[in-house]
Amino acid sequence: MAALAGKLTKKLVENLGPGRHGDGNGLYLVVDPGGARRWIVRVTVKGQKNRKGAPLRTDFGLGGADVVTLHQARDRALEYRRMAKQGLNPRFNASRDIPTFEEIAQQVHIDRMPTWKNAKHGQQWINTLRDYAFPKIGRMPVDSIDQPEILMCLSPIWTEKHETARRLAQRLKVVLDVAKSKGFRSGENPVTAIKDAGVLPKVVKKAKHHNAMRWQDVPNFYADLSGRDAMAAKALMFTCLTGSRTGRFLGCAGMNWILLRACGPVRRYA
Repeated sequence: MAALAGKLTKKLVENLGPGRHGDGNGLYLVVDPGGARRWIVRVTVKGQKNRKGAPLRTDFGLGGADVVTLHQARDRALEYRRMAKQGLNPRFNASRDIPTFEEIAQQVHIDRMPTWKNAKHGQQWINTLRDYAFPKIGRMPVDSIDQPEILMCLSPIWTEKHETARRLAQRLKVVLDVAKSKGFRSGENPVTAIKDAGVLPKVVKKAKHHNAMRWQDVPNFYADLSGRDAMAAKALMFTCLTGSRTGRFLGCAGMNWILLRACGPVRRYA
């Protein structure tokens, strides 16, 4: 009955502030700054070494505290410790109900529907994952996705469709962050790790310039505009005189008056 003993209580689980709070025997309650609560267990797998040759000590998520009770967390932590003592890595031997990447992504999409600017924007968000992520990692348990899987999604389109790839990376990160907040993942987000390490090549966006009129042709063009009464002509005259972007004056209240004041005198002296 060792799994039933510990430092935490139901009341503490519900009220402890942000941080990592130990229950004992490797079980921790992690409270995020935003208030999300999840369980993790730290075990040392007998006979296995990490990349540096030290004993393999690993954290495993046991689920969110809103769905996994303190008693259940202790039972699961005990199961993980028993496997680790037998030299079995819980990552590959534990029986857990871990949702797939696609299941988490679809739920994130539903939860965020009220926040989308419009229905089209929300559909674009999930469509990006549908086209470039689901075919490759959609059916994978969300806790088994790491840097190689993320690169498998991003690398094929990183240079050819860089803007799409950049948005895909943002959405992959959101889904994995949500999965971690629910206790289905632990450790650093692989999207962040890839970005920080500079694994993918730097893409320089090529500037696309608009066609420009030869300066020698501008006087005749302006003279032609000055003989027109349409507001579009006045707007073009204003642009010629100020070099302003069209967004600075199109659609503004009272702009008719401004254009007439700005362009009228010039028309008289042109």
